[in-house]
Amino acid sequence: MASKSVDVVIRGIASGGAGVGDLPDGRVIFVPRTTPGDQARVRIEKSKARWAVGSLQRLLQASPDRVKPLCALYEACGGCQLQHLPYERQLEAKARFISDSLQRIGGLGEVEHPEIVSSPRTEGYRNRVTYTLRRLPKGYVVAGFHALAKPAHVIDVAGQCVLPSEGLSRVWLKVRAGWGEGARNLPDAGRLRLTLRESVGGVELVVEGGPVGWDPKPLRNAVPELVAVWHDPSEEGQAPSLVGGESGPGGGTAFGQVNPEAADLLRAYVMEVANGSPQADDGSPGRAIDAYCGVGEYGRALASSGWITQGIEVDPAAVREANSGGPAAFTAEIGRVEERLGGLLPADLLILNPPRSGLNAEVPPIILAQAPPRIVYVSCDPATLARDLGALSDGYEVHSIRAFDLFPHTSHVETVAVLVRRRASE
Repeated sequence: MASKSVDVVIRGIASGGAGVGDLPDGRVIFVPRTTPGDQARVRIEKSKARWAVGSLQRLLQASPDRVKPLCALYEACGGCQLQHLPYERQLEAKARFISDSLQRIGGLGEVEHPEIVSSPRTEGYRNRVTYTLRRLPKGYVVAGFHALAKPAHVIDVAGQCVLPSEGLSRVWLKVRAGWGEGARNLPDAGRLRLTLRESVGGVELVVEGGPVGWDPKPLRNAVPELVAVWHDPSEEGQAPSLVGGESGPGGGTAFGQVNPEAADLLRAYVMEVANGSPQADDGSPGRAIDAYCGVGEYGRALASSGWITQGIEVDPAAVREANSGGPAAFTAEIGRVEERLGGLLPADLLILNPPRSGLNAEVPPIILAQAPPRIVYVSCDPATLARDLGALSDGYEVHSIRAFDLFPHTSHVETVAVLVRRRASE
């Protein structure tokens, strides 16, 4: 049935942003760039026993909710998934992604759509962008984002993308002009990852790939706006290093939220629900653990408001920044959460802010064995959040859930779940 064309009516949106319809044989089909109410002719690109994936060939009748995408590359680029929806509909879809995941994956029963806090800006909001560069035959270079449904293919992106800040877009154009013919001013490799990010000092560049020994001076001379250049060589065992300029706070390879204005709203809410009374039952300062702490934004803020806080983070660079100039009541240690958490519990409060993969399977049993009274779980993936809340459900109930849209026009959403320990009789 692959490559066959069929007419379908789109009735929903899946968590990855694709529209959902039904084939004549009863199977579900997922079609990117469609929305509920679309009547579409689609080509079946992948066919499985219970589902299929299609590509949009032609709109027979457009949904009244459909809008013209902001980006000229949207139909080919895989970077965004929801530009064809008005922003209000994007928020509604993301709220459904969360509640559907909690019910279907987490087994948490009927869950209302959570409140979702909109982003202050829906364009030009990103302070960090990663591009993929490929060197092709005859000296041709293409650099941009992976193509829709063709991840091996790279869509060349100059100034078309609407997500980067104005400053990043301007510097990206200068980097493209400054890397020279065949990208000779970049490390020698067929494929590189180039990350531009704004830090306190200005714009920094992180180059991933290529051999040790790359000299960034020709590129920095061509692009003086680059205040720092980092290189993460492809050789195994080689750590990222600063090879040019001076890196400021929030720069380099350490993790940071890409939408600073929306991240401020998220951070304020986490502090609001985490703080409570920063005292233990005996009147001493409460103990908090900030797991997957990154550069320690949550842990440092808790320490400043009266908690004794311990952070856990696997990235040495992030730990160094977390421990630099912060309050004395906060310290971060290097290690994996599944290896360190058990030795730090019990605690009065646990902050969880894992990567998209969620908690390691060893972590929920560690938590349940010495269950803190409260957990604040900050998630960037509804599916892994739902899985982890299900794994913790024997010891915890969900007190509240609120979502934050840090990634307008994409299917990604941040969720904050507050968990409270069940009473022994429950």
